[in-house]
Amino acid sequence: MVVKKILKKNSDKKMLEFVKQSLLDDKVINLKIIDIRKKSAFADFIIIGSGTSNRHIVTMAKRVKEELKKNFDFNASVEGIEQSSWVLIDASSIVVNIFRPEAREFYNLEKMWDN
Repeated sequence: MVVKKILKKNSDKKMLEFVKQSLLDDKVINLKIIDIRKKSAFADFIIIGSGTSNRHIVTMAKRVKEELKKNFDFNASVEGIEQSSWVLIDASSIVVNIFRPEAREFYNLEKMWDN
């Protein structure tokens, strides 16, 4: 049981770094990673970033999903691609939110989670 937890923790850490680097490679704006392990049971980290346009947001989200599948054999759930002012990627212990700047300001997830 302890070995499984250690392996999962290492895998989650690799996945977090991988998602972060993927977004940075795609020129995400104002990337923020919030550790919510002590605040919530649904995930360990929330990643928040912005894109310059709907196309930029969709491209980043699709790339993260494709790369997670290819490198971790993980099929992440993606919501909001049709509207693309806010895309949410559920990668198990990591939740990625990519916003248009005005939507990010309106929802202000950083204020809600980063206390």
